[in-house]
Amino acid sequence: MRIGELARATGTTARALRHYEQAGLIRSERADNGYRDYDGQAATRVRNIRHLLDAGLTLEDVSAFATCLDGDLATVTPSDHGRRIALDRLAVLDQRIARQLAARNRLASALGLHPSAPADAPSMTC
Repeated sequence: MRIGELARATGTTARALRHYEQAGLIRSERADNGYRDYDGQAATRVRNIRHLLDAGLTLEDVSAFATCLDGDLATVTPSDHGRRIALDRLAVLDQRIARQLAARNRLASALGLHPSAPADAPSMTC
């Protein structure tokens, strides 16, 4: 499978695929014409990489899960190292959410809205 086909099959970009390859997360063979050629397992690996990245992990974090990327991530028990990475990333996300929620509540308060009010709730004008 060529890079464009893999990109379309996984909903990512050729640039991202080259980045994953540079990070050592996926591999390709070079055809005689120099084009990258990926095996059938590459789509699963890329989808799993995207799943972990979308969950808040970094590419460096994802590399700790490299041995699990060819299968169903939902059925794999992470190693102690992988679990620590995921817990650390979860703590970072929780901190970001808390900061964003505090900022949202300050803005809602400045607009005269209750902190839990939706952003489009009517308020007094000045």
